Amino acid sequence: MHAEEVEEMNVTTESFEGDVLSRSHELPVVVDFWAAWCGPCRMLGPVLEHEVEERANQLELVKVDVDANPELGRRYQVQGIPAVKAFRNGEVVAEFVGAQPPAAVARFLDELIGPGGAERIVAELAASGELSEVVDALERNDQERALQLLLDATVEAEGSERERLLALTVGLFGDLGNEHPLTMRYRRELAARLY
Repeated sequence: MHAEEVEEMNVTTESFEGDVLSRSHELPVVVDFWAAWCGPCRMLGPVLEHEVEERANQLELVKVDVDANPELGRRYQVQGIPAVKAFRNGEVVAEFVGAQPPAAVARFLDELIGPGGAERIVAELAASGELSEVVDALERNDQERALQLLLDATVEAEGSERERLLALTVGLFGDLGNEHPLTMRYRRELAARLY
């Protein structure tokens, strides 16, 4: 990679909102939290860059120097570096810490760009012909209605059917992100009604 390409990838506290949070509403943004003195960071960087290049136009990679931008490190609870956090819809949806082999990085990125929880739920339920109201809600982008319907169906189900519906619900949580108000609310409701 050329020096100017690496320079374009650098994100600061001031540009983070636009370069990461806003951009992640269009496609996943992978943030590599690193420092120049960090040996494992220098090992992971080229692996990440190569694997992202292999998935061009499906996601974006940016780098945050934690020494130059300590506030971002604190905000995103970076405890060790390299720390890689993937953002979708303004939220961290996946992450790992430490240098990883190319196969693990590839798997991480493939899961990130694969169909989201909502897409998987629509496909699975449409194929089985069940819970058409959930499919309709998701196709209208009404996640709240879909979560309520899934919650009700999960509470009524038993055994492996309950496990399957729970997995679908968790997939939808993954789409929204852990900090999304709907995820937090329906996680609490699910726990209260199931346990």
